[in-house]
Amino acid sequence: MTTSVQQQLLDWIDAHFDEQVAFLQSVVRIPTDTPPGNNAPHAEAVADMVAGFGWQAERHAVPPQAVRDYGMESVTNLIVRRPYGAEGPTIALNAHGDVVPPGEGWRHPPYGAEIEDGFLYGRAAAVSKSDFATYIFAVRALEALGAPLKGGVELHFTYDEEFGGLLGPGWLLEQNLTRPDLVIAAGFSYQVITAHNACLQLELTVHGRAGHGAMPETAVDALQAATRILNAIYGQLPELKKIKSTVPGIDSPTMLIGRIDGGTNTNVVPGKVVLKMDRRMIPEEDPAAVEAGVRALIEEAVAGLPGIRVEIRRLLLSQALRPLPGADPLVASLQRNAHAVLGVAIPAVGTPLYADARLYGERGIPAVMYGAGPRTVQESNAKKADEKLALEDLRKATKVVALTLLDLLSV
Repeated sequence: MTTSVQQQLLDWIDAHFDEQVAFLQSVVRIPTDTPPGNNAPHAEAVADMVAGFGWQAERHAVPPQAVRDYGMESVTNLIVRRPYGAEGPTIALNAHGDVVPPGEGWRHPPYGAEIEDGFLYGRAAAVSKSDFATYIFAVRALEALGAPLKGGVELHFTYDEEFGGLLGPGWLLEQNLTRPDLVIAAGFSYQVITAHNACLQLELTVHGRAGHGAMPETAVDALQAATRILNAIYGQLPELKKIKSTVPGIDSPTMLIGRIDGGTNTNVVPGKVVLKMDRRMIPEEDPAAVEAGVRALIEEAVAGLPGIRVEIRRLLLSQALRPLPGADPLVASLQRNAHAVLGVAIPAVGTPLYADARLYGERGIPAVMYGAGPRTVQESNAKKADEKLALEDLRKATKVVALTLLDLLSV
């Protein structure tokens, strides 16, 4: 049964929903393609937007050299602190503003934020600029009640999830700029994510010696050697399928080559080939042991090939998100409120994705993922053409988050 205070909260969100949608359109219309990762302008714009609500956003610019060394152009992370009382938890709400480039095949402009048949279309409409709007308007609704509150809220808007998060939440935590008690990170409306996979990404550079295509015997073909590596990696997939996670929503480890670059021309034996690989690890696996095994697999694939040398460079080694003590009240509140708003029971499960939430978990901070979006990544076209968000999912997720903040911060 909804209390009068809860109903006031829900009514405020309904009354301000057009404003919320317009805010989301503004956030989506500013490109943040990563790469190249020139994301500071978006952060500056968001800081100005929240100033219109009477809030001050702390701008935390990552040093330019660190950003360049990381392969990006600019990163400014935002923290909006909303303290309410000395007692009670500080709850951080984290969404990332960086996005993968749009790619081709769009029916709607990727940065147009067009609305059609109840859906908003645009890159990051679902993942995760939508939750800039979810979290801001949930907090505004909470504060509009004028009721006494304890603890506080921090909004963390960060700009490095697509490259691994180390210059996003990882950097804020490393610099001791924040230490919340609980975290809700960007997610979807119909499930609470309590665990996710770990991820290893490696860059493999295969060195041979280039030569004229008419005289291949005078060269050392790096692509032939790279083919051995490809066969070794994909030959492992049947074995990975036999490994099963006990976490609902997570199945088996995966491994793939996501990018291949090499050669200089059609009539030249390739002297160098670069492979970029991705190995997802279930929460039960040891990332260090997995990395050692993958490195050995690659080296063994080309062992004994004359004139071939392989460099292996780690791009990313992220840990899994695992449930931590203290998360249960947050999970229970989200599930209870989601059931009330959505009319269906939502599960607490794991996901094969990896996300910024694990960076808080690595610091011992209980974190879950919940926000605006459909039941599956596929439904939203996330990272594909015509990414979209059902506006009713935005409305409902905002209500769930606002009710959960009310549960945890009411005096």
